[in-house]
Amino acid sequence: MSLRINKVVRRIPQIILILIGLFLVGCIIRVAIWEYSYYAEMEGSKRSPIVEVGVTAPDQDEVDETPVTDYDIQNHTVAPDEPRYLMAAFLGAGTKARIRSVGLTRDNAMDTLASIFDAAWYRNSGKPGSGGTILINGHNGGPTKIGIFKYLNLVKPGEIITVERGDGAIFQYEVYESKILLLPDANAHMSAMMHSPVPGKESLSLISCTGEWSQQRRTYLSRAMVRAVLIEDGKEDA
Repeated sequence: MSLRINKVVRRIPQIILILIGLFLVGCIIRVAIWEYSYYAEMEGSKRSPIVEVGVTAPDQDEVDETPVTDYDIQNHTVAPDEPRYLMAAFLGAGTKARIRSVGLTRDNAMDTLASIFDAAWYRNSGKPGSGGTILINGHNGGPTKIGIFKYLNLVKPGEIITVERGDGAIFQYEVYESKILLLPDANAHMSAMMHSPVPGKESLSLISCTGEWSQQRRTYLSRAMVRAVLIEDGKEDA
């Protein structure tokens, strides 16, 4: 009897190790099941979680890659006090991109445009000459073509971004800061994008997706975020 008990006692550590191993395996399986369910749910999402606080995720599945013609650009009209065109070195020499207004989605986030060649101005943000902050987003690209803000991530402080208003007045903004942030950091930085980096100065904020594409999350994992301050306003386009 004593010999049998001793054998059982010697096996107790082995039994404990087996139980611990089974417990760990069970935990790993549960985590794997949760992760699979999470990404399966995210697979059809058109926006990343950062949209919840208003940062756009212009990488939606249904985008429009139809080229914008010179006629379309020349005949683009907006209200006299609203932004009409955007010009900057990162857009390409001689490029004059249309600016079209957007509101909020049902999730209370800034909307995007379908066209990858137009810039989206949040109509509840500032206007050129208003003294506030103008908030604009644009597409990184589509399935086969480069979008208007493909090279926003290359913008450096000191560069000039020009906005033409509906009445022809020209406003120039000098880049104050240019950041490439992962989604959680971009989320935290969004409140700053809604305000001028220089108190009392009118500003312009541009946002686009950049970095690595996540097929599971259906979004790019970083955001290019540029803030610029007004340096010259009120000129009439020649």
